[in-house]
This record gives sequence, structure tokens and C-alpha cells, in this order.
Amino acid sequence: MPAHQVYDAVIVGGGHNGLVAAAYLARAGKSVLVLERLRHTGGAAVSTRPFAGVDARLSRYSYLVSLLPPKIVDDLGLRFAVRKRTVSSYTPAVRDGRPTGLLVGGGERRTRESFRRLTGSDAEHTAWQEFYGMTRRVAERVFPTLTEPLPARAALRERVADETAWRTIFEEPIGVAVEERFRDDLVRGVVLTDALIGTFADAHDPSLAQNRCFLYHVIGGGTGDWDVPVGGMGAFTDALALAARTAGAEIATGHEVTALRTDGRTAEVDFRSGTGEAGAGTGADADAGSAPAPGASGGTVAARHVLVNASPEALAALLGDPAPERAEGAQLKVNMLLTRLPRLRDTAVDPREAFAGTFHIGEGYEALATAYAQAASGALPAAPPSEIYCHSLTDPSILGPDLAARGYQTLTLFGLHTPARLFADGDDKAREELLAATVAQLDAHLAEPLADCLADDKAREELLAATVAQLDAHLAEPLADCLATDAEGRPCIEAKTPLDLERDLRLPGGNIFHRPLSFPYAEEDAGGAGDPGRTGRWGVETAHANVLLCGAGAVRGGGVSGVPGHNAAMAVLGR
Repeated sequence: MPAHQVYDAVIVGGGHNGLVAAAYLARAGKSVLVLERLRHTGGAAVSTRPFAGVDARLSRYSYLVSLLPPKIVDDLGLRFAVRKRTVSSYTPAVRDGRPTGLLVGGGERRTRESFRRLTGSDAEHTAWQEFYGMTRRVAERVFPTLTEPLPARAALRERVADETAWRTIFEEPIGVAVEERFRDDLVRGVVLTDALIGTFADAHDPSLAQNRCFLYHVIGGGTGDWDVPVGGMGAFTDALALAARTAGAEIATGHEVTALRTDGRTAEVDFRSGTGEAGAGTGADADAGSAPAPGASGGTVAARHVLVNASPEALAALLGDPAPERAEGAQLKVNMLLTRLPRLRDTAVDPREAFAGTFHIGEGYEALATAYAQAASGALPAAPPSEIYCHSLTDPSILGPDLAARGYQTLTLFGLHTPARLFADGDDKAREELLAATVAQLDAHLAEPLADCLADDKAREELLAATVAQLDAHLAEPLADCLATDAEGRPCIEAKTPLDLERDLRLPGGNIFHRPLSFPYAEEDAGGAGDPGRTGRWGVETAHANVLLCGAGAVRGGGVSGVPGHNAAMAVLGR
């Protein structure tokens, strides 16, 4: 139970943003209580051992770092590090009946040669350099603003100081620029994927949801690099929890907030205790779920400020306000452990290079458009697009010494264009079909079918089978031959749909951003009462002066960044 009845700040939710806010406020001398529903902190940024008897710590949900400002790491004295990936991406293809592909990374010369091998000339590589030179300049100017007071649109436009870049990213669908600048379908698709991670949209969607997603994927760190968290995501949230506790913050796990009342100056927070095993652990070895424990009790604490590290939908429910528009996620997350990396049909590329970066499957430009159209019509994509990478190549520390010595590797797959609506009725057939299509994509690149090694959940089996078949088409051996087995003889593979994320983490509709992302500037027509976190000095304010939104649904939220947590703390401190 909480140690006190009154706090300067109560933080609802112990995900990484809540922990960032707690650490900043406690370091400033504020009394801080974090109430977390689950038995552990970390939210979606956790590591776990998902396979029975296997010493492999996988980043179960979020898995790469780009948007985390070094300022937060330095300010809080976090003992946390990331490593650069030597390869950005590899995308296999078949041209004129022969296996080939596009490798981006390993040096400018290597990348140029790969473009030439795929396309027959240097034209696409030149266009690539020019395009990403532009996005890097935008990144250098926009990224530092994420931890500053929210700029007005005109001020950010002036800061970008490049009208072509502003129009390309902020004003017209990203598909326009992709089609104008690039000619090769595969190259176009590789560019577009950054606009679709966790976002269900077409390249020409007039809402520009895809543009906002693209922006956040290319500005991280001022470079757009996506780095590997050393020790997995749990290492990051463990470091945050330690920093918050060391500064004096109180963290109570297994405590679910049930209601929030405020008059704008003081607030009361009701909670239910016993929703998990309090203090059972943090992000390093988190159990995804938490069921109410026998004998659960409740209580109320008062606070001067309440920071809600949850979705706008959850905030409305706590306040008793009308629910906002329902969010929707659109991704499939698959975690795997392999005894070895599979060989590729494209023998010009070493699998250790191909899987060290982002391995694209079914992500040609037209293939992405087809998958979107099929999902938008209510059907599962016949060829599910996905992105794969091997964390353990860059950070072997996530594997136990025995597994590392034997050459085991992790594999993470992130599927696109699988919106929650396709699973809304709990339709096992939909799950089966998506699994089948997804595994088929993978199997197309492998020398043996993954389906031979799948576990006994029929729906997941078929969706995984479809995805893996897509990959197998580009492999010289089936992925299934490379899958490890756990202590009970089951294949080391697990899949998470949007509805799994909603159930496990209460992400509305499984949306990893809590709701559609926003551009990182103040919306002139945003309404404070009906649009919490979309207006105000820091982009975290709500209709209540002492209630702030510090989760991914705030302006400049989404991804593993800590930015909403930092900004909510700055709003409380008046900095």
C-alpha cells in the first residue's frame, strides 16, 4: 500500500514515460507515487523469457530505440546504453528469375554497389542519398524541439527552413514524394515502410497519418538511426525504475487506478490493490499479464498533480468523461529463438548482415498497396508485409552463455497491415488465415517450412505459417529447420496480434501509439477539453489544470522516447 495519503504528484502507470516523469519530479524534491496495475514496471518496454526453460531475454513488445533523447539519459544518470547496427536494412527480391536484394549499410560504397546490382544503375542510389540527406537535415532541426516547449506550426516551419522538405513531410502525402523521386518498386517500398510501422494507412492517405509516422521514424537522435538496447528493453526500464526510486519516488506495482477526481487544484486518485504481486519485478523479466489477486483491497490518495501514463481513452474513463474516438492498432509481433540463422537464396549477402538490420519481406511498393487494400476491405492480406531483425547479433548479452556459445540467435518479426478490426469478433478463422499468409511470406525465402515447427494454437499457427512462408521464399533453407525448442519440446515462437496487446497492456485497439500520431507542433484548432495532450505549452495538458497526459497519446508521443514523461514533468515544475 502507498506509504502516504498525500503526494505532490501521483503518476498513473509505470511504463517508461511514467518512470521518466517520476525520476525528474523526485529529483526536483517532489513527493511522487507511481501506481502500476501490473506486477512489474515497464509497460510495453520490457524484456521477458517467453520460452519455458530457455535462457533468452527477448524484448517482448517494443524492441528498438530511436526517439530517446540523450538528454534524458544524461539528466537522470541512467546506466543504459544502445549499440548502432552496422546494416540499416536488407530487402530480398527476385529479378529475371534470380535471387537478389538491396542491402543498405556497411558503408557508402557497399550500399551504392547493392543499388547498382538491383537496379542496373546509380540513379536510385543518387535519389536515395538526396532524399535521406533532406530527412536528416529535418531531423537535426526537429529532434531537439521534442524536449522544448511545444512550438507553433509557423515556428517549426521556420526552423526546418526548407520549403521542399516541409511540403514533402508536413503537407502532401508521402506517396507523392516517393513516386516522384524513385522509380524502382522495391526501393519505393523500402522508403514507404517507415510511414507504416504501427500505422494503418495508404501512401496517399489525405489524413497524412502516414506522414506523421514517417516523420517520427526518420528524426530520432537527429539522425534517424534505430539502435539496439543493450540488455533488451527491460534494461532501459529497469534503469528508469532505479533512477526514480533512488531519487525518492515510491513505486507501487499491483495497484490499479480506478477513478480520478479533480477541481483543478487538488485531485483524488482511487486505486485497487492486489491486482498483481506487488514488487515482483521490473522490466527485466516481466510477465505480460496480471490477474486480480484474492483479497484485493482499495484506497484513495490525494495529489497536487496527476500524470496519466495511459491512453486518452483510459484518461477519459478515469475522469468519467465521454470516450474519445476509438483507436486501432495494425501490427503483428512475432518473437522467435533460432539454433542458427537460415541461409539466404541471395548468396551475395551473408545472413549475419541481412538480419543484423531490418529484413523486409513483402514490402515492395505495390505489394504494400495491395496488402493495405485487402485489409481495408476486411480481408487478411494474402501476402502479409513484415520486418525482421536479429537483436542478438548486435547484443549477444540477451542470450545465456550456453546459447550464445552454441550459436543461437533471436529473431523478431513486426508485421504490417493487420488491423485490429480483422480480429474484432474473436474470429479464429481470421487468425488462421493471417498466420498462414504471414508464414508463407517467410517460407518463400527459407529452405524448409516454418509450419512444421509451430505450436498447437491453430489460429496463430496459420497466421505465422503465412508470414514465415513469405520469408522462406528468400531463404535457402526453411526457417522451421532453424527454430529452437523449449524445455517441453515446443518451438520457440510466439505471436502477438493487436487484440493481444489490448488485453495484455490495455493499448486501445492494440494501437502502439495509443491514437494516431500528431505532428510535433501546436494545433491551432485543437480543443483542450475534448483533445487532451494536443494543446498547451508542452503538449501534455488536459482540460484540468493539474491533470497531465504523459503517455504516448500526448503530442510528441509514441515510440520508446521518454519525451511525454519529460515534458509532463517540466509542465509540473514550470520550466
